[in-house]
Amino acid sequence: MKAVILAAGIASRLRPLTDNTPKCLLKVGEKCILQLTLENLLTNKIKDVVIVTGYLEQQIKDFVAVNFPELNVEYIYNEVYDSTNNIYSLWLAKTALLGGEMLLMDSDIIFDAKIIAALMNSGYENCLALKRHNVGEEEIKVKADAKGRVLEISKIVDPAQAIGESIGIEKFSTASLYKLFEVIDRKVMKEKKVNIFYEHAFEEMINEGSDMYIVDTTDYICMEIDTAADLQSAADSLLKYSLTN
Repeated sequence: MKAVILAAGIASRLRPLTDNTPKCLLKVGEKCILQLTLENLLTNKIKDVVIVTGYLEQQIKDFVAVNFPELNVEYIYNEVYDSTNNIYSLWLAKTALLGGEMLLMDSDIIFDAKIIAALMNSGYENCLALKRHNVGEEEIKVKADAKGRVLEISKIVDPAQAIGESIGIEKFSTASLYKLFEVIDRKVMKEKKVNIFYEHAFEEMINEGSDMYIVDTTDYICMEIDTAADLQSAADSLLKYSLTN
């Protein structure tokens, strides 16, 4: 299995903190976001990592080289990071990922390593980590059937019908990855939709007959970092969580 971390964006909402630092290298307490993510991968014995970079990419490369020499890392550079969304960054990683299982991760979340284990041990070929809570307009919301099979996943899912939020960690089987990239190829190359979220491809793949299931990870800490306030809140939550687990 390879983990792919999408870390190309500018993170304009975090300026001025990101004027000279990529978002994933911002500190949450004593450690930066990327360090916490890579430590979680190592905890789960995942050493093959693909990182899609863009904004201030050399800082990311230098950080990983110094702090995680034991990882097998392949870097892929998104030259148009300032005008594309994460579906395009994922598409760039296609060649590096096909032929094996994929663990897909956003680079702006802090989370418990047990979430990765929950996905890997779920028994599902394709699954996503779900946090159950009252969702609003901004979250990537999930609608699922009684068996936990995903029916819809997007920001525009009716909050009243959503069972929670997709937190940005997904697992795909080797076979399903070919189908996913078939859809992404179509979205990017034919439809020229390079500025959408990769969840559009998930939903289209599901509509074309592929199954994807939720794994409830509500009990584990997971927070997305979008603002300076999020950084402080995450640091406080991480400290409290570590003291009680």
